[in-house]
Amino acid sequence: MSVFPHKHLLGTERLSARDLTTVLDLGDRFAEIATRPIKKVPTLRGKTVVNLFLEASTRTRTSFEIAAKRLSADAINISGASSSTVKGETLLDTANNIDAMAPDVVVVRHAQAGAADLLSRRLRAAVVNAGDGAHEHPTQALLDCSTIRAHKGPIAGLTVAICGDITHSRVARSNIFALVTLGAHVRVAGPRTLLPPGISELGARVHDRIEPALEGADVVMMLRIQKERFGTPLFPNTREYSRYFGLNEKRLALAKPDAIVMHPGPMNRGVEIDPEIADGGRAVILDQVARGVAIRMAVLYLLAGGESGVE
Repeated sequence: MSVFPHKHLLGTERLSARDLTTVLDLGDRFAEIATRPIKKVPTLRGKTVVNLFLEASTRTRTSFEIAAKRLSADAINISGASSSTVKGETLLDTANNIDAMAPDVVVVRHAQAGAADLLSRRLRAAVVNAGDGAHEHPTQALLDCSTIRAHKGPIAGLTVAICGDITHSRVARSNIFALVTLGAHVRVAGPRTLLPPGISELGARVHDRIEPALEGADVVMMLRIQKERFGTPLFPNTREYSRYFGLNEKRLALAKPDAIVMHPGPMNRGVEIDPEIADGGRAVILDQVARGVAIRMAVLYLLAGGESGVE
């Protein structure tokens, strides 16, 4: 059995290839549970998982809740609208109150980068970063890597094109760290106004046009434009963006014939991706969602249980 040497999962930047593979392999084993008539194992019976989501979420929050319940843990869900933060309570006060109730794992999503790291320094529980501002979203990267392995085999040597709003994407950052560590060749593409300074230093090749990023790619990952994080407009309009950076059949033809298409969701259909592609045979978007439950089961188990294994 492989031991996961981290108390918290705050990002993929500091995870080794062995760490990543431990989670991915365990996720593959947990995926089988979804096919059982009774989708539950007693692995984390008696453990408590608090899902503290102070920023909107559908897929991530739901999959963490399902993951905890399939492991027989008690899942407690707290949203921004139902928490005392709307009354002016600080994140630290919220954290201290949660800590006083002695949960085993706290899964946190917050609009500010560094929020999960802050909580990890104050809580006795293990902390999982479910997305902090534009910083990182490690479980999304892990489920993306799991999906890529399932459809393309070993990640080492694959060419992965990540296209769209790179500046504001915590998904892009976590994926770059994980994919480069696992030996993939990563390209990023987007308008110059949506390409952050220093992104090439993370190990990705940078393009300000989508076409060269797609040429010969094994995996195409499209990203949503995150207008909610814009201070000022960064491109003329969505029609103009779609014209130059949207994924259509003509552009997808530049990738390898067996390339897969991914998207972390939520999608803006007709903006960054044509509906025909999103619903087409090369898209693995719903498989990403399904694998998200298994990967999050693996993360919860490794942080709350210690060693990899399925009971």
